[in-house]
Amino acid sequence: MNIENYKVPVNSQVVLSQYPTSEDMKKHNDDIREIKIPELVNTLKDLHLKLHAEEKKGILVVLQALDAAGKDETISYIFSNLNAQGLKTTSFKKPSEEESKHDYMWRLHGGLPARGEIGILNRSYYEEVIVTRVHDLIDDVHIPDDKNREEIWDVRYRQINDYEKYLTENGFHVVKFFFNMSKGEQRDRLLERMKNPKKNWEFSFNDVKEREYWDQYQQAFEDMLNQTSTEHSPWYVLPADDEWYARSLVSEIMINVLQEINPQFPEITGEEKEKLQEYIEKLENEMK
Repeated sequence: MNIENYKVPVNSQVVLSQYPTSEDMKKHNDDIREIKIPELVNTLKDLHLKLHAEEKKGILVVLQALDAAGKDETISYIFSNLNAQGLKTTSFKKPSEEESKHDYMWRLHGGLPARGEIGILNRSYYEEVIVTRVHDLIDDVHIPDDKNREEIWDVRYRQINDYEKYLTENGFHVVKFFFNMSKGEQRDRLLERMKNPKKNWEFSFNDVKEREYWDQYQQAFEDMLNQTSTEHSPWYVLPADDEWYARSLVSEIMINVLQEINPQFPEITGEEKEKLQEYIEKLENEMK
């Protein structure tokens, strides 16, 4: 597959409906799940272990979508297979009272990766240009003094782009996945959660209420993609109706990012190498 097909061009004016929600890949689910995904995950694990050992670079992964699009499952089936010590996952929900007292990016910091880590944001600061916009939740206190209410979104897009560039310039790559799901597929997945007692815990009544704003969300997503897909932190639009195919795309894109970083296991040289040999001999002599 050509992962570039799913990458949103820089300075684009794409229409979200031009990106497929399905590539008719459900019929290949068994092969993707049982053959392709394990191979991709093994490659990803090896690269991630080197990233963690080297501790020079980090990766921030943003997962953004409507409910039931597959964010949680991508974490479970792909990222959870990686070395837990080099992995950090943060879920963003409605801002707490404490978080609301700060700038809207403030609560991001606890989810940022350290060098050698992959940090995953299950939803993210992008909620502040999506949910906040759809439901008109912006508070006057968060609008710059020299801007009006309609200008705030362009301001936030610029601020987000600047911050992601700052992260990239400091050694933290930013890769962003949007799970592009059709309204019919979401309906089917929500019904499954509602009807299956083992999945009831995944369902929220608010998920159905939010469907009433489907068109507004699509417009907000489209603006987000067009305004914030950059050279340093691109968006990838996944055909989320094909759940296993979407997960394989995430794996391939992450492998590509790590291969560009090209992490290496640290080499022991000089005095440390001599000391290592000394301690090897010491432990081996204990066996005699």
